[in-house]
Amino acid sequence: MVVVNPDIISYIEKEIIPRYDNFDAAHQRDHVMMVIRQSLEIAEHLDVDKDMVYVIAAYHDTGLCEGRERHHEVSAQIIKADENLRKWFTEEQIQTMADAAEDHRASAKHEPRTIYGRIVAEADRFIDPETIVKRTIQYGLDHYPELSKEQQYDRMMQHLHEKYGRNGYLKLWFPESPNTSRLERLRQMIDEETEIKKIFEEFF
Repeated sequence: MVVVNPDIISYIEKEIIPRYDNFDAAHQRDHVMMVIRQSLEIAEHLDVDKDMVYVIAAYHDTGLCEGRERHHEVSAQIIKADENLRKWFTEEQIQTMADAAEDHRASAKHEPRTIYGRIVAEADRFIDPETIVKRTIQYGLDHYPELSKEQQYDRMMQHLHEKYGRNGYLKLWFPESPNTSRLERLRQMIDEETEIKKIFEEFF
């Protein structure tokens, strides 16, 4: 079991996690808690600083306060600007955590610079078809409310192909991760489309 400094957990749960309550439906508190949990599960088998892993996961989407497009860069800035983190971490560690938050984005043009970036990037990818379809619908309704049901479906399928499809930009960093088999299952569903359409109808 991974042990994280309780003082850090107390600060994060009081000051950082509540920020997610103000984000879009796909990036609420349940999302950041999932990324924290999965980050620590991956880190359990690696020689890394578990406190750093926890902080990176907690801050990874805080930059959504300034919109989605640059959220990864803003998350990095928020980490570097947080003086409270200097109670527990060196400047070098803070820079590493900021780099990891900046590198977590699935559509990033370069690989994460450190193992910390790879951990949060992997943990951010919970490949559960129902959850992915639901979050994609939520995002579409939040950002493109003018689209018809058919247009929302087309937008969702385009996103699924671009991100999760066989030529999609999503990359996994740990072959032993459960995400490997989940991604293959999702790709089969995207190819066949029948199950995806059924999930869409249920959630829409």
